[in-house]
Amino acid sequence: MKPIIYIDGKEGTTGLQIYERLQSRQDIELLLIEEEKRKDADERKKLMNQADITFFCLPDAAAKEAVGFIENEKSRVIDASTAHRTAPGWAYGLSELSAEHKKAIINAKFTANPGCHATGFVTTVYPLVAAGIIPTDMPLTVFSLTGYSGGGKKMIAEYESEGKPDLYFAPRIYGLNLKHKHLPEMKAVCGLAKAPVFCPVVDDFYKGMAVTVMLQNSMLAGNPTAENVWEALAAHYDGKKLIKVRPFGYDQSMISAGTMAGKDSLEIIVNGHEDQTIVTALFDNLGKGASGAAVQNMNLMLGFDETEGLVL
Repeated sequence: MKPIIYIDGKEGTTGLQIYERLQSRQDIELLLIEEEKRKDADERKKLMNQADITFFCLPDAAAKEAVGFIENEKSRVIDASTAHRTAPGWAYGLSELSAEHKKAIINAKFTANPGCHATGFVTTVYPLVAAGIIPTDMPLTVFSLTGYSGGGKKMIAEYESEGKPDLYFAPRIYGLNLKHKHLPEMKAVCGLAKAPVFCPVVDDFYKGMAVTVMLQNSMLAGNPTAENVWEALAAHYDGKKLIKVRPFGYDQSMISAGTMAGKDSLEIIVNGHEDQTIVTALFDNLGKGASGAAVQNMNLMLGFDETEGLVL
């Protein structure tokens, strides 16, 4: 019998992208809500309890409410919102971090899909903390360049309108209160004593992401070189299907945030020298940063190959 899947909030950017990855698959059955009932709480609740897995593609408050709709003990959830990423009882949906993370996802009733900016930060910082290279009390700085699709329907409409302001054609820094909603998971998942100083930047391209962490090597344990940092990351991700570390020195000129657009995998690039290091995670904010990661987590929870239905 095929697993039954329901997407609550299919009309949003993340929900549509999940649907695109699932609609042609023959190994699952997709439940679809009638258009006139998509905001009907009783109908949504019925479908959630029929499904083996429900994707929440909802605002945070609605996701918290929807958890209360689940009454069938066999029904499981993957939440794409920010609501449960640091909540007790929820698996954090980045299986590549450790064997324990992967096992937690496989067995989870509730899985929280990571944030897009957080994915870039956590995939680079977590292994270095785990290896003892980054001290947990070290102050970290990160910038993240993203395409405008990460801002959802409103931002997409703004960027794709004919009369958009001239300033939209250049990169724009946001999150200026330094309290971006992804910061709690960045800190908690990596086991840091303090959140990083985080500078997100949106630019006039649809999708793609480059998240860069900057390191002073003298502040790292053992005063490693940039190549030593690369060695630790390469060892951590060796054999992983959806995260690859490029050879050290591979990129010495420029890195484009659009490199991984259209793919569900992630690549890490390390540059630097004896004194300083930058580590950049390249991925699609709608792929490994959102919908692709959600489908990967579904595959793991259902016992499928984790790459099924994904573009590598």
